[in-house]
Amino acid sequence: MSTHSPTIYDAVVIGSGQAGTPLASAFANAGQKTLLIERTHIAGCCVNEGCTPTKTLIASGRAAYLTRRGQDYGIHTTNLMEENRVWVDMHKVRQRKRDIVDSFRGGSEKRLKEAGVDVLMGEASFVGAKEVKVKINDGTERLVEGKKFFINVGERPASPSLLGIEKLGKWQVLDSTSIQELDVVPEKLVVIGGGYVGVEFAQLMSRLGAEVTVVQRGRQLLPREDPEIAESLRRILEEDGLDIRLDSEVVGVKLVDGDSFTLKVQTEGKEERDSIKGTHILFAAGRVPNTDFLNLKAAGIEVDARGYIVADEFLTTAAENVYVLGDVKGPPAFTHISYDDFRIIKRNLLDTKDQVTKLSTKGRLVPYVAYTDPQLGHVGLHESEARAKFPGRNVQTAKMPMAYVARALETDESKGLMKAVVDGDSGEILGFTCLGIEGGEVMAVVQMAMMGDIGYQKLQDAIWAHPSLAESLNNLWGFLS
Repeated sequence: MSTHSPTIYDAVVIGSGQAGTPLASAFANAGQKTLLIERTHIAGCCVNEGCTPTKTLIASGRAAYLTRRGQDYGIHTTNLMEENRVWVDMHKVRQRKRDIVDSFRGGSEKRLKEAGVDVLMGEASFVGAKEVKVKINDGTERLVEGKKFFINVGERPASPSLLGIEKLGKWQVLDSTSIQELDVVPEKLVVIGGGYVGVEFAQLMSRLGAEVTVVQRGRQLLPREDPEIAESLRRILEEDGLDIRLDSEVVGVKLVDGDSFTLKVQTEGKEERDSIKGTHILFAAGRVPNTDFLNLKAAGIEVDARGYIVADEFLTTAAENVYVLGDVKGPPAFTHISYDDFRIIKRNLLDTKDQVTKLSTKGRLVPYVAYTDPQLGHVGLHESEARAKFPGRNVQTAKMPMAYVARALETDESKGLMKAVVDGDSGEILGFTCLGIEGGEVMAVVQMAMMGDIGYQKLQDAIWAHPSLAESLNNLWGFLS
């Protein structure tokens, strides 16, 4: 179809992330003519480059870790164990990841087809308030008119900015997507950025056999976390053999030969710069929204200074009948937030017969998990946030090492700690963090209590199965102060 003859749809979804894909199916199943436009691949970042592949790779890393630790449990395999070495088949590791991604993506494609969603693989840009031009991947173009638009285009890794980086080979400069396609373990990996993405990949590659250095500009890893949580994770990573450089910044790179380079690192408080030798660099210092190609001004859609689409609590933008979902509207950038955005839009626009009041993003209880090993699960407020938000309340905290948890000791997985933030007068749980074995699952137990307005005393007095990780919730509260 030519660009001068637009096709009219009831709903046009731009981006097939964890909100866009189910939303397109929901509108089509409701009898509305629906189009999904996707630039790269169906199912978005989570399935293709994010949660699904990275956690699959992390499972391989943990298998290598436990193999090396076999002797701790009295389990011996071959003489390689005496040297604390295992053989890692990166082709198999990568193929296992690819197979799982293909399976998940195929499921999404099947659901779209069954629902009757039209799909265009290409890049969309607005040409007016109700019209987009799609540059289809086969080189053709189409104009599409929509009664409603839903933007779910997500983010991408920020481009690296470092003096001399252009001198390195493309295979040496990695981001969170390209590192997953390596068919060899890097000999010496330097990770720039100590956030959630950085520490997950740093530990993974170390366990697969790389020598890893993490360079973090801030005073701690994971800047959002309470200091004692971040410090505990730092110690865990260093015990695993990682070199952690805090208050440090890479200021230049110099190619040594075809396979290695040196990085100049400036650390706060030190006059001289350190040199770090590496073979690969992973840039994990931020992400940017995929809004630059959308021509949002043509539709009257506003963005903030960083390029994120501005929306209200009902996910509506400045443009009439244009909605935004997921990471592209700004943090928190989690898959489960994107899916909850879908739930809000579906309820408010499609499930009107059961609707009493409109759903919104206001007051959402947001959990998340960093898939380090041990996991870091968190829900609610951190201590500093609670004290700032409730200056007049009796905010108390409880901290307990995982070494006090019987199940963690029995499995020889006792690193980390739990921390809870509560209102000491009412017993309301304001926030909870578990850096420990299955920390995300333990966190979910506390999240359920918070969702049900159950005070910490109920958890303290509950009968939990023994031996389980949840029974630690009998004892944690005894450390409140």
